[in-house]
Amino acid sequence: MALSPALPNTFSTTKRFHQRPAFLPTNPISNFSSYCSSSSSWSLRYRYSPKPTVASLKENLGRLKKNWSDFTSLNYWVVRDYYHLVSAVNALEPQIQRLSDEQLTAKTEEFRRRLRQGETLADIQAEAFAVVREAARRKLGMRHFDVQIVGGAVLHDGSIAEMKTGEGKTLVSTLAAYLNALTGEGVHVVTVNDYLAQRDAEWMGRVHRFLGLSVGLIQRGMKSEERRSNYNCDITYTNNSELGFDYLRDNLAGNNGQLVMRWPKPFHFAIVDEVDSVLIDEGRNPLLISGEASKDAARYPVAAKVADLLIQGLHYNVELKDNSVELTEEGIALAEMALETNDLWDENDPWARFVMNALKAKEFYRQDVQYIVRNGKALIINELTGRVEEKRRWSEGIHQAVEAKEGLKIQADSVVVAQITYQSLFKLYPKLSGMTGTAKTEEKEFLKMFQMPVIEVPTNLPNIRKDLPIQAFATARGKWENVREEVEYMFRQGRPVLVGTTSVENSEYLSDLLKERKIPHNVLNARPKYAAREAEIVAQAGRKYAITISTNMAGRGTDIILGGNPKMLAKEVIEDSLLSFLTQEAPNVEIDGDPISQKSLSKIKIGPSSLALLAKTALLAKYVSKSEGKGWTYEEAKTMISESIEMSQSMSMQDLENLLAEQSDMYPLGPTIAYAYLLVLKDCEAHCYNEGSEVKRLGGLHVIGTSLHESRRIDNQLRGRAGRQGDPGSTRFMVSLQDEMFQKFNFDTEWAVRLISKITNDEDIPIEGNAIVKQLLALQINAEKYFFGIRKSLVEFDEVLEVQRKHVYDLRQLILTDDSESCSHHIFQYMQAVVDEIVFGNVDTLKHPSSWNLGKLLHEFIGLAGKILNDSFAGLTKEALLDSLEKQHELSSIEIDSFSLPNMPMPPNAFRGIRRKSSSLKRWLAIFTDDSMKNGRYKGITNLLRKYLGDFLIASYLDVVQESGYDDAYIKEIERAVLLKTLDCFWRDHLVNMNRLSSAEST
Repeated sequence: MALSPALPNTFSTTKRFHQRPAFLPTNPISNFSSYCSSSSSWSLRYRYSPKPTVASLKENLGRLKKNWSDFTSLNYWVVRDYYHLVSAVNALEPQIQRLSDEQLTAKTEEFRRRLRQGETLADIQAEAFAVVREAARRKLGMRHFDVQIVGGAVLHDGSIAEMKTGEGKTLVSTLAAYLNALTGEGVHVVTVNDYLAQRDAEWMGRVHRFLGLSVGLIQRGMKSEERRSNYNCDITYTNNSELGFDYLRDNLAGNNGQLVMRWPKPFHFAIVDEVDSVLIDEGRNPLLISGEASKDAARYPVAAKVADLLIQGLHYNVELKDNSVELTEEGIALAEMALETNDLWDENDPWARFVMNALKAKEFYRQDVQYIVRNGKALIINELTGRVEEKRRWSEGIHQAVEAKEGLKIQADSVVVAQITYQSLFKLYPKLSGMTGTAKTEEKEFLKMFQMPVIEVPTNLPNIRKDLPIQAFATARGKWENVREEVEYMFRQGRPVLVGTTSVENSEYLSDLLKERKIPHNVLNARPKYAAREAEIVAQAGRKYAITISTNMAGRGTDIILGGNPKMLAKEVIEDSLLSFLTQEAPNVEIDGDPISQKSLSKIKIGPSSLALLAKTALLAKYVSKSEGKGWTYEEAKTMISESIEMSQSMSMQDLENLLAEQSDMYPLGPTIAYAYLLVLKDCEAHCYNEGSEVKRLGGLHVIGTSLHESRRIDNQLRGRAGRQGDPGSTRFMVSLQDEMFQKFNFDTEWAVRLISKITNDEDIPIEGNAIVKQLLALQINAEKYFFGIRKSLVEFDEVLEVQRKHVYDLRQLILTDDSESCSHHIFQYMQAVVDEIVFGNVDTLKHPSSWNLGKLLHEFIGLAGKILNDSFAGLTKEALLDSLEKQHELSSIEIDSFSLPNMPMPPNAFRGIRRKSSSLKRWLAIFTDDSMKNGRYKGITNLLRKYLGDFLIASYLDVVQESGYDDAYIKEIERAVLLKTLDCFWRDHLVNMNRLSSAEST
């Protein structure tokens, strides 16, 4: 559909859909250009534009300034240096192309042999990249562009490659992953969700498998055996949360057989996709493994009712910026009266935590924003991706408070048994890299926290997207009305539109507004009926007349292709043609989602040969379903079609033709569907190409942001959905002064309202210009600084835990993987440490033993093992011990093999055998080389007392073990289990105390 001719650019305050808006792409002089050339600091939407010649001159001058800025930047010279590698790869390409498939595959073993012979990864880098480029061309039909070679080199060097949306980051990762996998130590490619991990493992895995590497995939729900096998592959695809939880679970394992990662070195090299999302956005939320704790479930509903009684401003105050609440004196009095307690903070009856959590749930946790309620459960919505996270729960009692607010069943409270932040997790990698479309604004943080520079990789084609000025509205109503009008205007032109919202609530509110105007559209948010159709919705989002409303496009992982995604559309055609013949079961809307809206989209034109084969395939499906009695469910039928389509990805059309020709009586259903898919795909590719050309002529995808995020980077992610791979496109952000961010960060809304009122009395008319943009930018920068401070505090707090965690986890792995004698040695060490603690608490090496607290020392020592020691030390007095110490002090020599204090009970003769004697001598050496004790005249006799009591305790233990009659191997396993359990309990208690300390410091 052609665009309407431009109307005269005269000032008017009439409704926008009666006049040509300034954002229309037909005129190369956009309203943004007119704004830039205006001498005023603000402009109404319908200001006069300057003469085209002047604007063109200004545009060219702006480009010149940008080019000069690029030329003088450090990034320019870094990228230029990488082009030496690109030249080397390009020079090798003709030679590599001449290799047969077998010769190309054999290159992997050749590289490994060269590495064993002393060459480095740098020596083989250019040739390895050339091999991967050729393998991708043969198996995927995709050849790495020169800029993608640069991106691969950036990743290999342990940096962050910033590549714009649509530039092929997924393909880039194959270069660095292959090169580093040649060492045999394992490479992890980390994505943000299971879908992307599975997609990339299947898609990019074809390149690696062709070259002889093993490819693993970690998915939610996998058993330990599967995980272990996949982690042992050369390249493992996983998502960040599965990786983190596997590391934590491995450090809670009860035996060696439960470990799934590559111990003792589970980490080697990682490529983190959407690295800013993982390390920055998710940085505020540590990964936690919890165990059941208190049984206080009944308190949460009571606290929720008390919270309903309390009034904000009178009984409590809120701080939106850090989600904190503070009770006033009146609030404390009312809460104590309602709960019939004298003190909210009474240690024996602590109600304060429950009331505070109930208030937080009331003020900061809103249904359809932070969570949705489904099947009687409160499920968290990830604020970055808009997806539901079913396995995740808020800690510190917040989730229970939300459940009480909604009247749901309260699940048991929990206590943290293991935790780690993503920052600490990824610091465990000796070599770490990442890729994203938006990281430059956070480069300082990446450098400070991870020593990872951000390298901007140039786009393969120039970016011609137009980012139009931000528009500010006085009220939310005015903003949403203008969003609806802008969507409607674009729809009338035929341009696809993507509207980004920040919550389920907002997406459905806008959907209702569009329904009033009868504008067909699709919604993508956390509700199951929408989320189930995510891939299909995104596949259609670039088609002519397509309107898509989405919450948080960050991390969606699927590019919006102008004209539509032919592979997804071909799959839809196959499913629409065959599902009704394969199953009589209707789709479950809650699981499979609502059918996506295609009212305004053009019908896919399928060729006659494809239609004929589809008809035959449908008859075959019907025959198989009836004659063989295969009653597929709807989900099983969809899975069967998906598997058939996957078959088409690994076989050529000729291979499928040959396979089908070999069948004498009836074609097998799977290969027939695969062959039909390839035929339909050709038709879809032609249709999408033609429609894509029309959409480009109209101006490409138009993106509308309905709120500024707390980080410019997230806004840039939404902008990046338009203008991929040199396509045309435009973006516009609309904000209102009633948006949550303005309230949270105390933006001077009165100033902005006064500015708007000076310009116009109509609150529905926006303003755009230097003054408002500068204020909004300053607000975002302040928000970024604030959240950087939170992340910095979290990292600093976790750095303390990191040292402790490393020590505890290293010790745990040592206990878990060492031999049984090592476990016994650890137990002896701990027994000696307990004895030392008793001795140090009751003696002073500077004073004579007569001044020592020997009575208390004997009492504490005998109390260690009760009856075992009581029999030997019965009747022993402090005077007898003192006399023994004095006599020993006067002796000039001691018997090492059978040492005992004079006139004291003789330790059991348990140190028989070379190993036990060796262990005893090692402890003797450790005691006498111990620097922790003060030097004094009586240090020697103190050490002898430590040795004597330690020997007695250990020997008594060994004597009891021997008398038990149990098998030695069984005893060793019991010792290992006790050690691990004890270590876990102490570590859990430490985590609880540290988290309480952290919570106290933040309030």
